[in-house]
Amino acid sequence: MISPERIAEVAAVVVAAGLSEETLARLRTDFADLHFTYCSDDDVGEREPAYAIPGCNIYLIDGSGHCLAFTNDPEVATGLVLAAVDDEI
Repeated sequence: MISPERIAEVAAVVVAAGLSEETLARLRTDFADLHFTYCSDDDVGEREPAYAIPGCNIYLIDGSGHCLAFTNDPEVATGLVLAAVDDEI
């Protein structure tokens, strides 16, 4: 489960530090219980983000099965996709 407050904490780090490999490494340390994936928003397709900030959409993923899958349910979410908007990777 990932609460909206927890997503907001992750978003605050991204807003303050920018979306980069270094920020991703920091998030993986600071939020070790969550899985993080980093890509371009173009790679996500037609989904509604769980949270949006300038330059980045944040999506929920569920890693409880064999493969990672997008979810809209924060109760089953185990991680976040940080998707750079406008190819800002």
